[in-house]
Amino acid sequence: MRTIVITGASSGIGAAAAHALARHGAQVLLVARREEALNRLVADIKGEGGRAAAFVADLAETSQVEDLADRLLAAHPHIDVLINNAGRSIRRGIIDSLDRPHDFERTMALNYHAAVRLTLRLLPGMLARDDGHIINVSSQSTQMPMPRFSAYIASKSALEGFSRSIAAELAGSGIAVSIVNYPLVRTDMSAATKMYSRLPMMSAEAAADWLVQAVEKRPARVATRLGRAWHLSTVTAPGVTTELTGRFMNYMAKRLAR
Repeated sequence: MRTIVITGASSGIGAAAAHALARHGAQVLLVARREEALNRLVADIKGEGGRAAAFVADLAETSQVEDLADRLLAAHPHIDVLINNAGRSIRRGIIDSLDRPHDFERTMALNYHAAVRLTLRLLPGMLARDDGHIINVSSQSTQMPMPRFSAYIASKSALEGFSRSIAAELAGSGIAVSIVNYPLVRTDMSAATKMYSRLPMMSAEAAADWLVQAVEKRPARVATRLGRAWHLSTVTAPGVTTELTGRFMNYMAKRLAR
């Protein structure tokens, strides 16, 4: 039985993944800020015959990340998988962000620094056993030149760079590192952008299935064909791809706003 830590577990992808992984026999350690929602999720999983425990923490606060790691390791010294799923998204154009450097700082604090700190604390146990798995949840938006998400994409791109570097360093160690590039997923976070309600989205349950597959198969990356193709185009023809993508995305944003 694997012991799996899932951050951002109180709703959306995290909650759906907690149910799915528990049904596959994992013991899930669930991390989120909202204690009431987290406790309900734990009760639901236990009601289904699964094994789950709640660990309340605000991962945007450095001291709480360190305290969380202490509590996790004290209760469960053997952690097999860490899923860094907690995240914050901000949709705001750069012209409207010139006096808002805090948007970039707070997004980086949760999406990047918290994931790195938790990885650094849980990795020694995995190294001692020559076995473990780090799964970092990212976005399809890192694979294409996406306007109006500079703070969010910067934080997720940093997380992907961290992931690729440690994956190369840990090659042959028995520890896998996976990146999951989700397209739009119907969650509370995506619902904050009203125009997205008109777009097709992946369900949280389908997104959870990606994480189940990632745990089982330990791939380097999970992504859509569209995301892979757009990334290839961006790498091979960055000028043209950025120009055309920007024009298309700006046009669609105006249409959706109308």
